[in-house]
Amino acid sequence: MRIENAVPPAHAVPPADPQPTADPGPTGTPPSPRPWAAVVLAGGGARRFGGRDKIAMTVGGRTLLDGVVAAARVAGAHPVVVVGPRRPTATAVAWTREDPPGGGPLAGLASGLAAVPPGVTEVAVLAGDLAAVGPGTLTRLRAAVAAHPDVDGAVLVDEQGRVQWLVGVWRTAALRCALPERPDGISVRSALGGLTRIDIPALPGETLDVDTPDDLRAARGANAG
Repeated sequence: MRIENAVPPAHAVPPADPQPTADPGPTGTPPSPRPWAAVVLAGGGARRFGGRDKIAMTVGGRTLLDGVVAAARVAGAHPVVVVGPRRPTATAVAWTREDPPGGGPLAGLASGLAAVPPGVTEVAVLAGDLAAVGPGTLTRLRAAVAAHPDVDGAVLVDEQGRVQWLVGVWRTAALRCALPERPDGISVRSALGGLTRIDIPALPGETLDVDTPDDLRAARGANAG
């Protein structure tokens, strides 16, 4: 784990090479073409937005959900599975619902994985309210997984050293094995914490998610700058 002044967790494996200082974007050299998909979790509530759908909020002229879907699409994910109530999207996606509805992110991940077709070797797991994740984020995560065939996945770690469980790329088989029989009400950290992983330091602001109106203002301000 390449986080200064932090004790490496038991299941983290340090990256082999220094991380880039800027997001290389979709023009960066991609990993070898391995079939991969993305599961976008979009089933949470929005109590702090007065009942409005937070992932329908716009940043940079598009909804948060469309931004996350676009990042996965441009990076090469197919299919992109969105878990949650159906909403308008700029590009076609595969829709499914968590079971039970409102059962939490891990229940959503289980439903999303069930919609991933056979032969897909890796799955990106992404929150639907991420404001700054781009194609280069996923390219970096996939490259880390490719460089370490003995690990189960790679996740971003923010500037405070916190693991971002909903910004990661995992081997599909490992994810399926990690899911409990009844995932509703169980945290993603509890289920995936036993998997071996690479912790990738996030770029400044890269893990920003929109939970409050203040977060939305910050995301719009960063995009305008």
